Amino acid sequence: MTEGMVETGLLANGFRVWDDRTADEVTEVATPHGRVTAYSYGTGERVLFCLNGGPGLPSDYLRDPHVPLADQGFRVVTYDQLGTGASDAPTDKALWEITRYADEVEAVLDALNLTSVHFLGHSWGGWCGIEYALRHPARLRSMILANTCADMPHLLLQIERHRNALGSETVKMMQRYEALGWLDHPAYEAAITLLDHRHIRRMDARPKPVQRSKDGFNYPIFEAMQGPNEYHYTGNLKEWNRLAALRDFHWPCLVIQGMHDALAPACGMRMHHALPDSQIEVFANSSHSPFYEEPEAYRAALTAFLDRVDGVAG
Repeated sequence: MTEGMVETGLLANGFRVWDDRTADEVTEVATPHGRVTAYSYGTGERVLFCLNGGPGLPSDYLRDPHVPLADQGFRVVTYDQLGTGASDAPTDKALWEITRYADEVEAVLDALNLTSVHFLGHSWGGWCGIEYALRHPARLRSMILANTCADMPHLLLQIERHRNALGSETVKMMQRYEALGWLDHPAYEAAITLLDHRHIRRMDARPKPVQRSKDGFNYPIFEAMQGPNEYHYTGNLKEWNRLAALRDFHWPCLVIQGMHDALAPACGMRMHHALPDSQIEVFANSSHSPFYEEPEAYRAALTAFLDRVDGVAG
């Protein structure tokens, strides 16, 4: 990653990786549990709806690298999930539950009168997107399941594999400190930092949209649903599994993985084999964010899929 891309979103060849322009429309959407803020870019009839990961992160990190598609005729839409960004931030822990989030997505799409969308769910946004599709399938034209999974117990096996690669002594240390609750111990934090560098952010510097999302992280949401970090799941999603239900997804799907992702390519292959109509792209030099790590190849694969679904000549 070049310093210029971190600061401006431009690669040396002029390719725009991300764009933090002001939204063309900002809409406040009332939900039963609070107000959420939606953003829309462009006026095209082809709608790309982006649901970011976390849980507990504002939409910036996923929104901004997809905003340039507004210049290619798409309408790019996203929103800050409840508890994040410009949306309301209630403190009721009972709200941090996947089916409520799925219904929140439906409230946003309904308020914006979006009846046919290409749904892009990244990481946690993919889990929530799958749940959304099971509850509210009528609006879906296609799905992009990016750096995500449909089977949490299987993911935990992949997470264990990543941890084991640190060596048996480090694994024993991590297990001991997790049991004791010493998650702020420097040795434990160092192990998590190394795992993050290998499997979440294989980048020398953090792009501005990523930093903005990180600065707005609502950690209690993440902890309630996932756990204290990406490698120790203790939250209410730990047993979540919708792999078998993917066989009912009768719209085209694109599965995206990074070769070095914490949510390993094996997670993507399980979804790909379960889905009736899917293709898979595994980015060889990426971890959890190929739209930053291999932006040109990522966007080419994404637009080729969307063009195929919409019958647009490439």
